[in-house]
Amino acid sequence: MKFLHTSDWHIGRSLYGRKRYDEFSTFLDWLARFIEVHKIDALLVAGDIFDTGTPSNRAQELYYGFLCRVSASCCRHVVIIAGNHDSPSFLNAPKEVLKVLHVHVVGSFTGNPEDEVIVLKDSSDRPEAVVCAVPYLRDRDIRVAEAGESLDDKNIQLIRGIETHYAEVSRLAEEKQKICGEIPVVAMGHLFASGGRTVEGDGVRELYIGSLAHVGKEIFSSGFDYVALGHLHLSQTVGGEHHIRYSGSPIPMGFGEAGREKKVILVEFEGRTSDISEPPIPCFQVLERISGDMEKILGRLFELKVQKSRAWLEIEYTGRDVVPDLRLRMEEAVADTGIEIRRIRNRQAMDRVLQKKEAEEELDNLSIIDVFERLLDTYEVEAEKRPSLIQAYQETLAMLYEQDMNAE
Repeated sequence: MKFLHTSDWHIGRSLYGRKRYDEFSTFLDWLARFIEVHKIDALLVAGDIFDTGTPSNRAQELYYGFLCRVSASCCRHVVIIAGNHDSPSFLNAPKEVLKVLHVHVVGSFTGNPEDEVIVLKDSSDRPEAVVCAVPYLRDRDIRVAEAGESLDDKNIQLIRGIETHYAEVSRLAEEKQKICGEIPVVAMGHLFASGGRTVEGDGVRELYIGSLAHVGKEIFSSGFDYVALGHLHLSQTVGGEHHIRYSGSPIPMGFGEAGREKKVILVEFEGRTSDISEPPIPCFQVLERISGDMEKILGRLFELKVQKSRAWLEIEYTGRDVVPDLRLRMEEAVADTGIEIRRIRNRQAMDRVLQKKEAEEELDNLSIIDVFERLLDTYEVEAEKRPSLIQAYQETLAMLYEQDMNAE
């Protein structure tokens, strides 16, 4: 049986105001053809299908069009879980209709772990795999908030809640496997694993604000033959375990990922023995970051013009000379070409405006908590009052991020 693992599509995401629907459409078309050519039996999508809980009509059209195409192919099953960017109620709304297309959607924690354990069956109605489809677990799903608890207490409870939930789902899967026979057990999740790698500008949001609740590989049962994870945008294994993986996002989410190869994960089972490979995804839109003084930047822009490039650029000017018309000069340099400048960073100008605490500090590099702490500095808030204010701010942010705008 062949499984294909992907995640973090983020359909609807923009890059500095530039819509990326053409990229998403081209990727989904490539993915559908890959499934057909390689005769994939089951597609696993490990969360963050959309970039927002209220996806546009165009984003929905791409999503449902893809599912219809795949359901008519050799692919017998599609299993989709919600990520932290997805609206659970939005994903769940059509789940009964999608079942007709053999698309299984788990948009939210229901309180009943059995809802997340899916037995996949072949055309003769024989069990061929068990999938533990665990969606993104929100704070309120896995712990009870207590008055006066510290951040350390909160972190401990979060980790314990996630561990307990995966242990229960694993137990149920093992019970079903005993009934079904020696078929593979595959787990899915959307979380941040300890040691996971991210890059600047990739758009990965901390799941639990202010928390260090990154789970270890130990939470995944030895009974799982493969673990398909979502949330981190770089393809990687977890804790050196070959069978516990992030597929990563299919397109670069920011210029920090420019030039990185994107992948899907192909898992081929013979019984419970797997062979895992990482087919590359083509680059659908070139991103490039150019950094240097005016001579270096203009030289690279000339090279791209000669190559008839259609790249999207982030330009960082680091020269010593003041260039007040920097954007105008950059735009003139790429006029009448297919090149688009999505962002210009003028380090020389920013150095004059920002009062830096560190040599490499920029506004873009400050986290949302850093900005709040600067505000506390501005208003000279006393040190003993800060921990409680920061914790309250973090909890408020967490509530905003986890609010399901599509729920009643």
